[in-house]
Amino acid sequence: MSKFITDDHSDDGVDRRGFLKCMAWAGTGMLWAIKGGIPTSTALGRGLDVGSEVAKGDLFFVQISDSHIGFNKAANQDVSATLRESIDRINALPQRPAFLLHTGDITQLSAPTEFDTAQQLIGSARTTSGKTFFVPGEHDVIGDNGASYLRHYGKGTRGGGWYSFDHSGVHFIGLVNVLDLKPGGLGNLGGEQLEWLERDVKHLSSSTPIVVFAHVPLWTVYPQWGWGTDDGARALTYLKRFGSVTVLNGHIHQVVQKIEGNVRFHTAMSTAFPQPAPGSAPAPGPLTVPAEQLRSFLGLTSVTVVPKQHTLALVDATLSGVVGVQTAHAMNGDANRRPVAPLAPGEVAIDNFSFTPKEVTIAAGTKVTWLNHDDVPHQIVSADKRFAPSSVLDTGQRYERAFEQPGRYPYFCALHPTMTGTVVVR
Repeated sequence: MSKFITDDHSDDGVDRRGFLKCMAWAGTGMLWAIKGGIPTSTALGRGLDVGSEVAKGDLFFVQISDSHIGFNKAANQDVSATLRESIDRINALPQRPAFLLHTGDITQLSAPTEFDTAQQLIGSARTTSGKTFFVPGEHDVIGDNGASYLRHYGKGTRGGGWYSFDHSGVHFIGLVNVLDLKPGGLGNLGGEQLEWLERDVKHLSSSTPIVVFAHVPLWTVYPQWGWGTDDGARALTYLKRFGSVTVLNGHIHQVVQKIEGNVRFHTAMSTAFPQPAPGSAPAPGPLTVPAEQLRSFLGLTSVTVVPKQHTLALVDATLSGVVGVQTAHAMNGDANRRPVAPLAPGEVAIDNFSFTPKEVTIAAGTKVTWLNHDDVPHQIVSADKRFAPSSVLDTGQRYERAFEQPGRYPYFCALHPTMTGTVVVR
């Protein structure tokens, strides 16, 4: 089978078959460099030892992502331990990074204790600046529209938490694409933030290296699972004139890279648990692998900027340190499915990131019961604001609501807006 793209239905240069053949979603570290606009890559078997090769004056920083502090299901019952291992690896580097970037889903349920635990662990990282820069994931804004996140990390930011800063001649832009999600949609930046972004880069020279970081990928990785940003293309139009643009994301818990013109996209592994490769399972979500293999699917990314050469080198290292690549077809997501008991009238199962049945019909004055079977939380929200949202439903929790007036009531999950359903009241 050819390794080249054969069908480009979305006009983004990637079809599903070509994408799955070309991606490496975990395993060996990969050093990426752009010199004179030409990308090159080299497999590394030495983990993060690249830190020993950083020349004096180079900018070197580390990206971590998707720590999910508070998660305790089968995929990883001690996410604090694997985050701690990631920080230990950073602290063992022969050269300290300038800072850390965390690309979201710091917590599982945005609880104060989860933020406190994360801060304690991440705060132990030794960097030359003593700083970590954050953007929120959807789990960090759940239930309170980001109020808890902003109390912890919002100082000096704008709107829902976006901001920019400069370091060693590089302009960094932290974007927020997990607020104000629309039913059936992907991540969303919104008009206010996009207008701010346009103003933020307007004064910069086109030779300025740009690093953008956000939680959900700014390019469409797999729309069926919500892995993309609705208005990401508009954001990228403001960056077209720059010679070196690197976009760092999390959310999908696996390494995916794409180069499009002057823009290089890179998603990072999680420090908590893996997710299946796009389309290789019925749905996204925590992927349970044998305990002895877990650390081969978790890791972090180091980034080196070489001044005056527009060079960014990215190295992905797993916690196991094992050399090798786990392919996209290595794990079968079907093994993670749990049987769901038969449903009673008016019941809706939340399983494999979908509502079953997608449309439920009841008589006026009766109730609908939603029960979450997934290993991740969900929240029921009315698409037209005709009924109050549920609380955040963790695994095994339910939400009941009576519907008095006939009509159609569309709804969606506030965290995963590709999940949609309808209540029909006769």
